[in-house]
Amino acid sequence: MNKRSGTESTGKTLIIFFIAIVPFLSSCEKTPTPSDKGAAPVAVATSVQKTVPVQLRAIGNVEAYSTVSVKSQIGGELVRVHFKEGQDTDKGDLLFTIDPRPYEAALRQAEANLAKDIAQLENAREQARRYEELVKKGYVTQEQYEQIRTNAAALEATVSADKAVVENARLNLKYCYIYSPISGRTGNLNVNEGNLIKANADSSMVVINQVQPVYVTFFVPEQNLTEIRKYMAGGRLNVEAYASKEDKNPVQGVLTFIDNAVDVSTGTIKLKGIFANKEKRLWPGQFVDIKITLATLSNAVVVPSGAVQTGQQGQYVYVVRGDTAELRQVTAGSDYDGMTVIGKGLQPGETVVTDGQIRLMPGAKVEIRKTGQQGPTVQTSAPDHNRKQDLR
Repeated sequence: MNKRSGTESTGKTLIIFFIAIVPFLSSCEKTPTPSDKGAAPVAVATSVQKTVPVQLRAIGNVEAYSTVSVKSQIGGELVRVHFKEGQDTDKGDLLFTIDPRPYEAALRQAEANLAKDIAQLENAREQARRYEELVKKGYVTQEQYEQIRTNAAALEATVSADKAVVENARLNLKYCYIYSPISGRTGNLNVNEGNLIKANADSSMVVINQVQPVYVTFFVPEQNLTEIRKYMAGGRLNVEAYASKEDKNPVQGVLTFIDNAVDVSTGTIKLKGIFANKEKRLWPGQFVDIKITLATLSNAVVVPSGAVQTGQQGQYVYVVRGDTAELRQVTAGSDYDGMTVIGKGLQPGETVVTDGQIRLMPGAKVEIRKTGQQGPTVQTSAPDHNRKQDLR
């Protein structure tokens, strides 16, 4: 009796299972096509022909045109600083004065020694001339004459050494006054008046950066190297530096340097541009956005960059014909101001989808949204009450 009841229970369970999966099997019988769905709301734009530049973009770092770490070549007390830190200076401006008095005294002493030895030299030369006449007449021996002449020659060497000492003393005195070797902007002042300065100390007294002009260093992928060299050989390449993303007036410069080797660890090549920086908008150490213009394309077909999509077979766009979307494979080129150059696959005047591609497939119906209109939210289909009644 129990065995029969178990068999009947199992049969009822199978019947309920088949009834439950019938709606699922019915829904799988038909694959939806684009015509089964409502029109997808999309934003569109028209492909146009225009002249656009071929550009590369990179992140650059500003470098001073030249940098000088100012140090003293002599030791002594710093008695005067002739500038304020952060001040612009011209080449030849006086920066520091080190106490010159010890070096003035050394110079006077060297000059006195020189004068003394010059007087002795003149006397020795006069003796040598007299002894030359006396040795000819036999009044003095040849040995005495040679001794006098040797003494005169030794004094000549002494005078030469004295002159070198005087010149060195004058040079040291000159080093008491430190002048700017370049035109630029001074940095942090590392010494103050009254400090004792060491000759050729490890730390600098001040660092001067030349900021007019300046360099901007940046890196581009190595695959762009051939194209850059080709256009650079035909003339100079213009480089634009943007201090911020909101900058509408970039600083203009020229590409001047291509490194002699590719960085194998990153696959990039180092480039440098020089900028006159007349308004001093670029500052050493600053990061800037770089655009380098290689060439200009005339009558290029362009579309908004949002229209270009990437799939398994490459790049494509959706072209709207009537109320239907057509998938079109294209060859996309460079970008410029939110526009992408289309090399192949598109003609001027064609309508392309710029937003809403995620809901499209080839042959799908589309509804063009007005400017500023948002697409409707996706709604689920209403339940099929008739089907449920039939299954009951």
